[in-house]
Amino acid sequence: MTNISNTIRYIGVDDLDIDLFESQYVVPEGMSYNSYLIEDEKIAVLDTADRRKGEQWKENLSTALAGRQPNYLVAHHMEPDHAALIAETLQAYPQLQLVCSAQAAKMLPNFFEGFNFEGRVIIVKEGDTLSLGSHTLHFIAAPMVHWPEVMMSYDSKDKVLFSADGFGKFGALVHETDDWACEARRYYFNICGKYGVQVQSVLKKIAPFDIEAICPLHGPVLKGEPLANALKLYDIWSRYEPESEGVLIAYASIHGGTAEVAEKLGQMLREKGMPKVVVSDLSRDDMAEVIEDAFRYPNIVVAAASYDGGVFPVMHDFLHHLQIKNYQKRRFGIIENGSWAPSAGRVMRSMIETMKDCQIVEPVVTIRSRMKQADMEQLEKLSDSLAS
Repeated sequence: MTNISNTIRYIGVDDLDIDLFESQYVVPEGMSYNSYLIEDEKIAVLDTADRRKGEQWKENLSTALAGRQPNYLVAHHMEPDHAALIAETLQAYPQLQLVCSAQAAKMLPNFFEGFNFEGRVIIVKEGDTLSLGSHTLHFIAAPMVHWPEVMMSYDSKDKVLFSADGFGKFGALVHETDDWACEARRYYFNICGKYGVQVQSVLKKIAPFDIEAICPLHGPVLKGEPLANALKLYDIWSRYEPESEGVLIAYASIHGGTAEVAEKLGQMLREKGMPKVVVSDLSRDDMAEVIEDAFRYPNIVVAAASYDGGVFPVMHDFLHHLQIKNYQKRRFGIIENGSWAPSAGRVMRSMIETMKDCQIVEPVVTIRSRMKQADMEQLEKLSDSLAS
């Protein structure tokens, strides 16, 4: 990545070796751990990196400093993929002061047992500023986006928002494309999706600032039209509003019978003019991507086999993910399959009913082992309800 301005350098690193981000999200294009350096009368380092790429980050920092001593290390977020090198950096530069929120300061002993932070920490809060000379950082509290200690900062000279994990995305910068939204959407709903209220609060806080660039801790720096588009999408996503017309059909099939029904319903909906139909196999497809699609569209159909008097486990896991991500404001169709005592529908309904402002579209369709001609009428009715 090129520098952000004449006085703001990018010193982050790409991680092309990682397979699972946070040990759960598939990242075939890797990850970036972004870090920045502001050169002024006083020098500020903004965040560190994951220990996985610690040596490369320290080399980037040393090269950018060119023998100078930094004054401040600003920690926007204490998660180890951004803060793992705090103690090492403070040790390497004895005059360096750590700037962080009060909540972050309380977390320091959790990660850096035995390191003496006495006299090395400056605690800032909402509305505080830090002057570097011509640059002034304005601090913005961003609790639960997506940890409680998170803060953002705004540089009033170059009009740059340092947004912590906000506006981030999966993927290393070396693989960056023009399609920011795809992996940013999967990132948002899986990392920040639960915290729409908190994201809305931050959007209101940053609205008065004249922002020409957003520098997140993952993904590319946003400027111009991509920046405006990101702000628009974050507003839609954090209000839990559908982004696109369409339907997700998520199925959990043991021996293929439920999969066949799901594909048939998808065909019916396409024939009825549904703008977008996504059919996902919960046993094989990336769960994070299916969750992304669940949030993207206003309609979702869950189709599952019955299992041990309940529902096939991958469906239970999927619906549990939606519950903990604060899923809401959607229409659900339900298809259950059972050879002798169908139970999946009951379990799925009970989980959906815990979700805010979610409507169950009738009819609930019950299949006995394999789809038959007699089932077509109920599937047609469900497709009509969803397409209306």
